[in-house]
Amino acid sequence: MLREDEFFHNLSEDKLWQRYCGFLDLPMLEFIRTQKSLLMEEISLVGSSPLGQKIMGGAKPESVEEFRRLAPLTTYHDYEPYLSNRQEDALAEKPFAWSHTSGRGGNFKWIPYTQRALDVASRRLLAILILAGARRKGEVVIRPGDRLLLALAPRPYISGTALHYLATYCFSFRIIPPLEVSEQLDFQGRVALGFKTALKTGVDEVSSIASVLVKVGEQMSGQARTMKLSRSMLHPAILLRLARAKLRAGSGPILPKHLWQPKALMTGGTDTAIYKEQTAYYWGKEPYEAYGATEAFPMALQAWNKKWMTFVPDIAFLEFIPEEERQKEKQNKGYQPATVLLNEVETGKNYELVVTHFYGMPLLRYRMRDLLTVAALEDPDTGVKLPQFQFKARVDDVIDLAGLTQLDEKTVWRAIAESGVKYEDWTARKEYDHDKTYLHLYLEMKKGQQQDNLDHVIDNKLQELDADYREIGSWLNLQPVKVTVLSSGTFGSYYQEKQKEGADLAHLKPPHMNASDAMIQRLLSFSLQLSK
Repeated sequence: MLREDEFFHNLSEDKLWQRYCGFLDLPMLEFIRTQKSLLMEEISLVGSSPLGQKIMGGAKPESVEEFRRLAPLTTYHDYEPYLSNRQEDALAEKPFAWSHTSGRGGNFKWIPYTQRALDVASRRLLAILILAGARRKGEVVIRPGDRLLLALAPRPYISGTALHYLATYCFSFRIIPPLEVSEQLDFQGRVALGFKTALKTGVDEVSSIASVLVKVGEQMSGQARTMKLSRSMLHPAILLRLARAKLRAGSGPILPKHLWQPKALMTGGTDTAIYKEQTAYYWGKEPYEAYGATEAFPMALQAWNKKWMTFVPDIAFLEFIPEEERQKEKQNKGYQPATVLLNEVETGKNYELVVTHFYGMPLLRYRMRDLLTVAALEDPDTGVKLPQFQFKARVDDVIDLAGLTQLDEKTVWRAIAESGVKYEDWTARKEYDHDKTYLHLYLEMKKGQQQDNLDHVIDNKLQELDADYREIGSWLNLQPVKVTVLSSGTFGSYYQEKQKEGADLAHLKPPHMNASDAMIQRLLSFSLQLSK
């Protein structure tokens, strides 16, 4: 029996709920008190480590206020090469495991996780499972031995690392397909094996990135429609499940919801909202969303009403950079934005998230580069008295596609340049087409230049340059690039107009990544005028 199993066997439903989901009942004062207490423990742990001394310049803050005043805001660059080279002697505490991000331009961000951090993350993962399956406050439907169908990235991605730790040391899941087998397969192989195994075993919970979950539904429904019963499928449990699914489906195609009725459906990723209806259609269950990242996992969870997200107090110390402070930073190079704490955020405003690790992990005042919106200061539907958040966007030069890859400016630029396209200028951003996300590249060719199939050309080059981008094609069967060719002189016209408006040098051209709606509309307007 694993250690969390014992609580499920011995505690009442109310006490289980309090153990894992009690953070939803915290008043603001207790939330902030917990945060500050854990932060002071962290400062005492990392203050004497080589990496901690480097970040804090040898200072040893004696209060939360002093820490926020003396420690600078940081990015991953500040931790190079310590983390990328996994130099454990520079850390305050020996890691239990290392996880990495999806990578940008082929380079990973490595993050060390201590055992204490994974213990806390595991309890929060159990909270996710409980809340995903709950229809009311206090309801706990998950049990040790439940069958969990996974369509997530394996170790050393954080999703794989955390689930492996949970299932190995904390809670007795029957993971489908088994981790030791699935980690040896590519994604398509894991999906096929998971589908085949689940036909026999059944499924209690399902977990995946939102975009992948929809694709899994599509793949499974396609396989079910064209399935031929092989010898290995002539099993009474499989035959009975298929017969019941056919009755449920009637004259329509067999979908995952006809094959299984999972108690909980957990998902995540930056595009979760646009896949919500499709996910519910395929799986017959409203998806549950949580917010996390490789740097800190998981950080914010939906309540049982699956509406907004509430931050948990014991994963990382939370600070928020207001939008007006971000604008000051853009206008004044070297400006250090001020931050606010959770009890100082305001409804309707956007904030960039800053986290400081707990439990001897190394990141201090680390800019997540995620923009979050405060939807409300509390949720009257659930009685949660803490601020409610929604993920809004990335705030740097990164474009996240389907939760599977993050393209930076350098990678997109190389793809254009190495494809042989002769261009004047370009800008790219993430856009949506109904239920799909894609990279939309607005490109002005050199005068007199023409090239066919630009979407295909750029897509091929991105596949060569970025392994995670390449997986989108094999995982989701997508070509997520759309190229709009702008008329000759478009960027020049934009430049001249901004110059007349008195814009400073840094704002005479649209940024290469994540241009605003207004900028794109201006470019398209100039292009249309010049084409006449």
